Formats: sequence, structure tokens, C-alpha cells
Amino acid sequence: MIGIISDVHGNYSALCSVLERLDALGASQVICLGDTAGYYCQVNLCCDALRERNVFSVMGNHDWYLAKAQRCPRSNSANACLDYQASVISPQNLAWLQSLDMQSVQHGVSIVHGGWGDPLDEYLSPSQAYFDALPGCHFASGHTHVQYQWQGEGKQYCNPGSVGQPRDGDPRAAFATWDGQAFALHRVEYDIAQVQQAMALAGFDAYFYENLDKGTQIGGRISSVPGR
Repeated sequence: MIGIISDVHGNYSALCSVLERLDALGASQVICLGDTAGYYCQVNLCCDALRERNVFSVMGNHDWYLAKAQRCPRSNSANACLDYQASVISPQNLAWLQSLDMQSVQHGVSIVHGGWGDPLDEYLSPSQAYFDALPGCHFASGHTHVQYQWQGEGKQYCNPGSVGQPRDGDPRAAFATWDGQAFALHRVEYDIAQVQQAMALAGFDAYFYENLDKGTQIGGRISSVPGR
């Protein structure tokens, strides 16, 4: 069994709880669907943890913004967080983010961050027609921060949800597992107050982290799977 995580977004407290639960479940390896960077202030701790465990990761859009010194085109709050992370990220962790590929096949699962039309920034709405156009049978992506599983004729898809910023109204950290035949979705509680305190100490207003108590986007909006 392998663990599948995504959208850690610099939330080390959530990442630790997810990795601890995966260890308890007996996961032999963990793969990450991108966005270790973005939003919360513990980007070095998160990158260090994934690198130390040899977690295979693809590049997410926030990873790309940070690695390429680019701006998020649709969120001033995201850019404020990226500016902070750019000021603190270690050269080793920046180089790791810069080295990530945008898609891969791991353990028989085709993985990207967004979707197969746009690996970085597609908000995927699963359908039979979409996956019939792609080679392979098993697929996983993140980016929406909404945990979701879909099964069609000869095709399976999983979005593990977000470790660091769930947006489906459930504040628990989200992840998935793959046993070689089927995906399973999981949630785990974590110490939200710890990352909120770290954000406050880093100089961020509560606007940037009060959403964690509610399982929403920054600003309070709950997300859903596009087209559903």
C-alpha cells in the first residue's frame, strides 16, 4: 500500500499527522501530487520532511510560482504567502522544487497536480470521456483541495484532497491510499492551533489562517468538484 498526499502548502502540523497515520496504516511509500509550497509558513519543514522520506512528488502550481519566481494570477493572498516563502526557503529546498517533473506514473497510477490537459492548473471534473482519451487505467491529481473518488468503465480516479488546506468544509487533513487495485480516502485531525500560531509569529494576519478551523479557502468559501 502507498500513501497519496497533495497540497501540503507549508502546513507542517498537518503533514506530520498525515505521515504518522500513513505509518500506522503500513504504507510502504508516499507520493505527493504537488503544492508542498504556498499559503502557510513552514515550507522548509515540509520540504525537508518529504525529501528525508524520499517522497516522490510532481510539481504543483504554487511550487512552480516559487521555483520560477512567478506570481499567482488570481490571488493577492497567495502572492503574499509566496513572497514570505521566497524570503525564507533554503537553497536546497528551492532546488528540489525546481527539479520536480510535472507528471509521472508511479505504482501504476498516472499522476499530475492539476489535470492531464494542464498539469499545473487544470481544475479537473472527472468523466468517462475525459479518461477514455488518456492511456492507462488509474489516475490521481490534486489542486482542487476537495477529496473525491470516481470510478468508470475500466478507469479509476482519485483526488486525495488537501493535507494543508482542506476546502470541503471538513478541517481535518485529507489523504488517500492505493493498494494496487483500489483507492481509499482518509481524514485525520491535526493541531490547527500550532500552524496558526506559527503564522501569527511570522507576521500574518488571522485572515490568512482562520479558515483552517472551518475547512475552507482563505476568505471562507467552501469548494466543490468542478462541474458537480
